[in-house]
Amino acid sequence: MRSDCASCLPHKRSRLLACTIHTVRLALILPLFALAAQAQQHPVSFDRDVRPILSDACYACHGPDEANRKAGLRLDQRESAARVLTPGDAAGSKLFERVSHPVEVARMPPPGFPRKLTPEQIETLRQWIDQGAKWERHWAYEPPEKAPLPEVAKADWPRNPIDRFILARMEAEGLAPSPEADRATLLRRVSFDLTGLPPTPAELEAFLADRSPDAYEQAVDRLLRSPRYGERMAMRWLDLARYSDTHGYHIDSHRDMWHWRDWVIDAYNRNLPYDEFTIEQLAGDLLPKPTTEQLIATGFNRNHMINFEGGAIPRSTRPSTWSTASKRPRRCGWA
Repeated sequence: MRSDCASCLPHKRSRLLACTIHTVRLALILPLFALAAQAQQHPVSFDRDVRPILSDACYACHGPDEANRKAGLRLDQRESAARVLTPGDAAGSKLFERVSHPVEVARMPPPGFPRKLTPEQIETLRQWIDQGAKWERHWAYEPPEKAPLPEVAKADWPRNPIDRFILARMEAEGLAPSPEADRATLLRRVSFDLTGLPPTPAELEAFLADRSPDAYEQAVDRLLRSPRYGERMAMRWLDLARYSDTHGYHIDSHRDMWHWRDWVIDAYNRNLPYDEFTIEQLAGDLLPKPTTEQLIATGFNRNHMINFEGGAIPRSTRPSTWSTASKRPRRCGWA
């Protein structure tokens, strides 16, 4: 006989739902166990590891925006976040319970929110809470502290303190440094890095012939003195500042912005200090007795798209074009 009669269907549905929830729970929890088993016992930093997760996935509903805040909870403030944290006990923490909940409708971020937490991010939150949920101010407000040099197994490899940090991380990942490149490759790499151009045959020959201990340092100094250095370094800043010699919209008319571009290149070649580099671009015109160069620097603020639309409303720009008879604005050049 068939056992799928109408009276059995509710029981089957209940068993199916229970199995589904159990499967979802395992799908969520098992990756966390695997990550926890593989996780290194290094302290999780709130500022470095946790704040970006909360900012990306939680602040939209539990952040500084009062209009959109849910449940009166702010995860950007220590006092408010303490309501859902049990330091040292992630399993008993409301925050971890909600971000790892097996039922989707009860899991945070809620269904429909464009961002979801990955198993790695959930595991980071668990480790942070289990390690005491230590809160930190934003790194910009913390004074820098000199870190102790890490211990490394290959102690004869580092040539300077930075090398020790690099090697320590490589050893932690089970990696080993590559053999040192030959001199021609080293010059080619540093030339591309600092100028965007390969070394000339004459430069390569001179470098290979120079057997002095500081030959590489001299090559770096030569590249830093090259005008090509400023051009290479300026590329990223120009991209971020949306540099363009055209307006950017459908007409895309020409505009002269290359004076500002040349100022940026020259600033790198002059090794202008970063505070002056930013101040002169943001507010060079507000400095006492600004020079022409400082005024040109403020072209940074002009690097946006400009629309010279022919259909602008005359009432907003030229009241004299109004027709006194119709009280309507006249056509702007075309019928």
